[in-house]
Amino acid sequence: MALPFFKSAEIEPPADIEAASLRSDRFRLEREVDWQRLEQIVTALEKGRPKRISDEDLLDLPVLYRKTASSLAVARETSLDAATLGYLEALVRRAWFQIYGPRIGLFGWLRRFIGGGWSTSVREIWLDICISFAVMVAGTMIGWLLVARDREWFYALVPGEMAGGRVPGADRAVLEESLSQAENAEGLSMFAAYLFSNNTGVTIMAFALGFAFGVPTLLLLIYNTALLGAMLWVFADAGLGLEFISWLSVHGTTELGAIMLGGAAGLHVGRTMAFPAERSILAAMRDAGVRAAQVMAGCTIMLIVAGLLEGYARQLVGDTASRLTIGGGMLAFWIIYFAFVRRRPERDA
Repeated sequence: MALPFFKSAEIEPPADIEAASLRSDRFRLEREVDWQRLEQIVTALEKGRPKRISDEDLLDLPVLYRKTASSLAVARETSLDAATLGYLEALVRRAWFQIYGPRIGLFGWLRRFIGGGWSTSVREIWLDICISFAVMVAGTMIGWLLVARDREWFYALVPGEMAGGRVPGADRAVLEESLSQAENAEGLSMFAAYLFSNNTGVTIMAFALGFAFGVPTLLLLIYNTALLGAMLWVFADAGLGLEFISWLSVHGTTELGAIMLGGAAGLHVGRTMAFPAERSILAAMRDAGVRAAQVMAGCTIMLIVAGLLEGYARQLVGDTASRLTIGGGMLAFWIIYFAFVRRRPERDA
């Protein structure tokens, strides 16, 4: 028989915990109808079934969203239970996306990007493009002058697998044959493939290295174009300078343009970091990063076009005039696109 003083006592919750629980329950009950109504509307929109939503619910959607967002603010301030807080945060996030989120798919984004978004971003970094272009011209001249002064510089600038037999002092017939049409184009096929893969890597690296205040980007552009200048000297020394330029121009005006834009995007980020003006570095970097990312996305398109031109047009067209026409036409196309294609104003929904 248990003694009375051994009777187990009932543990009552502290008054403040009980009050908080009652307050949370009362808060939820007073507003839960609106939350459930908003959740039903958002769920229907997420499933792509707007016809199942009544006109009254559709008109009340912004009001319900604001009420729920207000409830979330109150829940955070009064430290209500974690379950209610998590539910409201998820619901407000879903509702915000349905009301204010983007209404554009992949193809819509691509149409808007090509229809002016890309070219607008390119024009906004015009100063960095000018710097990148000047550095590339200087690099080509440096490569030319170094090899013209001492031929040993050619072997320091141009990798052996890229040069093949196209070295200073090579026979003119060998060099000329390497520029031939498809049936005799094995001479520079390795050079072309190496150049394309190299330039793709250079474009990406030129952008990525821009975060080091743009200095490595400048050095990379100089080295890459010094390689081109060295190779150009070899053909020019054999009296085939124009033929080499025409061969390269088929895909080179697009490919080198992508490198120039990639370098300019990297320089834009680096220059913004070094000179943020009156903004904070983080704010300046955010704006520059968005702009540079737009430019780099377009560089991907240019490199794809360059690969198609290299794989087909350059192999199928053999005469100098036709090659120059293709290369010059592509150069004119890019200049006109970047200069005159502008973003269309957004239409109000």
